[in-house]
Amino acid sequence: MPERKAASGTVHWIGTGLSTGSGLAIVCDIADRVVLYGRTVAKAEHCLSRLGLDGKAETRAFDRDTIGSDVREGDIVVSMLPAPEHVSLIDMCLERQAHFACSSYVSPEIAARAAAAEECGVVVLTESGLDPGIDHLLAHKLVVEARREIGDEARNVRFTSYCGGVPETPNEIRYRFSWAPRGVLTALKSPARYVDQGAEKTVDLPWSATSMYSVSGETFEVYPNRDSVPFVEQYGIPDSWQLETFVRGTLRLDGWRDSWSSIFTELEHGDDARITALAAELAARYPTTDADRDRVVLAVGLTATAPDGGTWSREYLMDMIGDAEETAMARCVSVPLACGIADIVSGSSPAGLSRAIEDHAGVERWLTFLATHGIQVGLVDDADHDIRTSEARAAR
Repeated sequence: MPERKAASGTVHWIGTGLSTGSGLAIVCDIADRVVLYGRTVAKAEHCLSRLGLDGKAETRAFDRDTIGSDVREGDIVVSMLPAPEHVSLIDMCLERQAHFACSSYVSPEIAARAAAAEECGVVVLTESGLDPGIDHLLAHKLVVEARREIGDEARNVRFTSYCGGVPETPNEIRYRFSWAPRGVLTALKSPARYVDQGAEKTVDLPWSATSMYSVSGETFEVYPNRDSVPFVEQYGIPDSWQLETFVRGTLRLDGWRDSWSSIFTELEHGDDARITALAAELAARYPTTDADRDRVVLAVGLTATAPDGGTWSREYLMDMIGDAEETAMARCVSVPLACGIADIVSGSSPAGLSRAIEDHAGVERWLTFLATHGIQVGLVDDADHDIRTSEARAAR
């Protein structure tokens, strides 16, 4: 097996959109050279100015021919583009013997290239943003902690992981559109699979499975998202655990489902043209403006009955609000991705396909990195953690 390609020190960061935040500043500090690609050079320059990084990176207008000629062996290509764009970039990286990183889920097309990446010593880093990303860290942490305290014979195991980007100040639909509005609506029409009452369950319309969820004194609405079932194995949950609930889902503000009732009707009965038009109407009516502040909430919890009949329960919470310099979403996506890039630069990431970090020591290291860069995670009901409390929210 060929050795893993040493990182050259050059990072090609592709994309200047809503998820490019202070993680780019971290990369500028750890890399010898950073090239930022925007739709135009002006957009790339504006992104650097927005982040206070003028002169810290070279700028280019992105096109396939340009980056194909720029990338050299050992370089790192970071894709902040929509998920369907990743595969062609990975193919280019394999050809050029360069490493690749993104925050998106592993698609079948990406997974199919994993063996080739490992064979040529190239890292393909995925699922290293917010969700997926930080949620994976907390899930692995919980499973390790539970196994350490109650062992591998547990009953009534309930695992939940809910994440959402919401407006800090609720509006009439409890949501503001800050990224591809068509994608938001399309996701709501994608079936969700999860474990409920000990059995796998699939819902064609995820919002139909909306339930109430209370954390740190605040009530939210949550619903299952995508396919949760493969993550049972990914998170290392023992086969001997009697799994009652396992769901990864989306979190929304209380009142979301009722306020979206007319939108759901259109999603059920409208054709593609109507849904595309609806997305444009909603984005125009409920945009995220410069005056708005976003909020990101991530709650990951695990409860289980131990062999002696006692209950083990723990939940981690991250609750962040953006500011004038950076949205909470941009920070929560780009900073963990920067941590993964740092691992590639240092040579600690193995060749082939990786999803964030999975070993316990690595999880703790990543969480420390996040805390150092302004992303705090704490135990629910832990008075010492640096997370906004329900009283603080009520005082606004």
